[in-house]
Amino acid sequence: MNTSTNTATYIGQELELFKKAYNWKQYYRNIILPFLKDDVLEVGAGIGATTEHLVNTNVKTWTCLEPDPELAKVVEQLLNNKQLPNVCKLIIGTTDDLDTSIKYNAIIYMDVIEHIEDDAAELKRAAELLKPEGYLIILVPAHNWLRSPLDDAIGHYRRYNKGMLKNVVPSSLKQIRLSYLDSVGLIASLGNKMLLKKSYPNEKQIRIWDSGMVPISKLIDPFLGFNFGKSVLGIWQKKS
Repeated sequence: MNTSTNTATYIGQELELFKKAYNWKQYYRNIILPFLKDDVLEVGAGIGATTEHLVNTNVKTWTCLEPDPELAKVVEQLLNNKQLPNVCKLIIGTTDDLDTSIKYNAIIYMDVIEHIEDDAAELKRAAELLKPEGYLIILVPAHNWLRSPLDDAIGHYRRYNKGMLKNVVPSSLKQIRLSYLDSVGLIASLGNKMLLKKSYPNEKQIRIWDSGMVPISKLIDPFLGFNFGKSVLGIWQKKS
């Protein structure tokens, strides 16, 4: 484990709740798995829940980068307990701390970019860390008109539409995919904004969404052309 001076405290308390969103994680895993191979950098690894779900046998090295020392302790415990494979390692810090001579085949930001104030500068650094033909993979919450007390509670600077996300990705990268996901979850999110107005969902609500809504979205989203959803998924490739 490496530690830098660029640390930060994450204000959200939702990571344990969404750790149990297995269907949702499996949904986006099926889409991005072909791009996760060789040397992977996960920016904002949190408590390692996404790492556990995405790391696979095609990976040679998986670097978990996390700026919050307390969250990093959870990842470190997973590593010590062998709950993450030996290809994984932990760096406490930000992309500013990384050795720019080390390049990656894939860099992923899973529900992370919305927490970073200068998203364009962050993604510019990410592009510089990619190998030629490497992939940048981003998942973010969709639509500022869906902003709710939850976004404020967990430190979101913004939500995105496809155009907003595309505009902050460097031009040195070629777009492979840009889609909305979870059309049924969009309706649930709108209901939370208009009716419930809760800062945090409870475990039951997460279970209902993950087990009841996500499987339906997985079936419906392709028929809607991936034009509706509560999340945006983008994949870009660095030009060789």
